[in-house]
Amino acid sequence: MTSPAAALPAKRRNTRNYIRRYWPLYSMLLLPVGFCLLFKYWPMTGLVMAFKDFGMMNGIWGSPWNGLENFRYLFSRSDSVGVILQTLKLNVLDLVFGFPMPIILAIMLNEVSSKSFKRVTQTVIYLPHFLSWVIIASLFITMLRTETGMINTISASMGGNKVPYLEDNSLWQVVYVFIGVWQSMGWGTIIYLAAITGISAELYEAATVDGAGRFNKIWHITLPGIRGTIVTLLIMNLGRILGSSFERVNSLSNPYVVLKGANVISAYIYRVGLANGKYHYATAMGLFQNVIGVALILLSDRIAKSMGESGLI
Repeated sequence: MTSPAAALPAKRRNTRNYIRRYWPLYSMLLLPVGFCLLFKYWPMTGLVMAFKDFGMMNGIWGSPWNGLENFRYLFSRSDSVGVILQTLKLNVLDLVFGFPMPIILAIMLNEVSSKSFKRVTQTVIYLPHFLSWVIIASLFITMLRTETGMINTISASMGGNKVPYLEDNSLWQVVYVFIGVWQSMGWGTIIYLAAITGISAELYEAATVDGAGRFNKIWHITLPGIRGTIVTLLIMNLGRILGSSFERVNSLSNPYVVLKGANVISAYIYRVGLANGKYHYATAMGLFQNVIGVALILLSDRIAKSMGESGLI
């Protein structure tokens, strides 16, 4: 039996040989690791502004500490709570209507026998994912204008009334959610179709022999087969429940709804923190947003694992 003392040099030799053999592969990691450290982790040192009375002339490290005063100030304002609730409302609507849509589309496309139709449909539905929100917003604003928009023009020519889709707060939120679902459902469909292709074809053949119909195959084979993917993506979406895309909100907002339906955290951070030069307040709100997101990811992951799923972490 080899003693630990005798085995240690052998381990060192194995480590040295391993490094000598694979150092080119590890050297290729230097650039992406350096990129992450420089542009992802180093900026996080600026989070200390959330706990300081930041002054531009003093800089981040020269500004005095003020503890949790920035958070107390933010949450003592009546509009802060409204911003958080509005962000939560829009994201819950996005989740309720947007999360099931890729699953439904993937199952429907999986049942299509024509490969050419399936390819064309996939291309059409995931194309909006690659368009910027500026282009998407310009397209829908042009279509939905009250007086000159295509939708209202057609409606008026048929004897209907013109609807202020972008001026009414409630209608704007419906349009906001609809555009978000339309823009993201194609990309999610690709993920679920990839998961469906991993299901064994023998299961479908055995179900056919047993006399199972198409709906039964979907319910008892397809959905259980992609359940792990569904849970993983649901956990990731729950982590963004307080997140908001500033580009999306800013592109679709207008003076009629910017203080109501579009008043989400990202717009609030820009307006109160960045536009007014109060960077410490913007940092405090952003830190609160991200801490809640991480907490929701950990909580949903724990719940998923308690239900027998593999979870995310």
